[in-house]
Amino acid sequence: MKLIFATHNPNKVKEIQAAIGKQLKIISLADAGITREIPEPHETLRENALEKSRTIYLLTTGKDCFSEDTGLEVDALQGEPGVRSARYAGEPVSFTRNIDKLLASLGNSTHRHARFRTVISLILNDKEYFFEGVCEGHILTERKGSGGFGYDPVFMPAGAKKSFAEMTAGEKNVFSHRKKAADKMILFLKQETSKA
Repeated sequence: MKLIFATHNPNKVKEIQAAIGKQLKIISLADAGITREIPEPHETLRENALEKSRTIYLLTTGKDCFSEDTGLEVDALQGEPGVRSARYAGEPVSFTRNIDKLLASLGNSTHRHARFRTVISLILNDKEYFFEGVCEGHILTERKGSGGFGYDPVFMPAGAKKSFAEMTAGEKNVFSHRKKAADKMILFLKQETSKA
């Protein structure tokens, strides 16, 4: 089975493909020849994910596709940066500046509990479905590691001794919010294909 993944972020494509394995062929927007930027104008991850999948569904005249939106929710910041995680420090998107702003906002606070939340929006056979994955953890006081992307250098999952940026892809998948959401989607797709 092949699915178009509504993202221009090669890191997300790589991470989702690693999470899914060979059970599903992920086609990136670049591979599908789609260069259009898709807006994320909404106040929830679910609405933004749906906006992206619906846009690609219409652009490809009804091809099966999925998208995801992910946010980092920090309790001490009332859930920020949340749905604005990618643009927390404004335009142009810079995760260096985003992390700087996050660490400055938290300052010396000892209340650093946070979670990554991913919502996948799947359009399959003209119907819409949603899958969610959450990874609880906390924000470090400084960057650790050079792998991963986004906020990975300052996020340590609950039960881990490394930041996401210090982990291999396999280690990250043990905890990953994106993997949890992808696993739910894969299970659903297996059930759907077994009915066919």
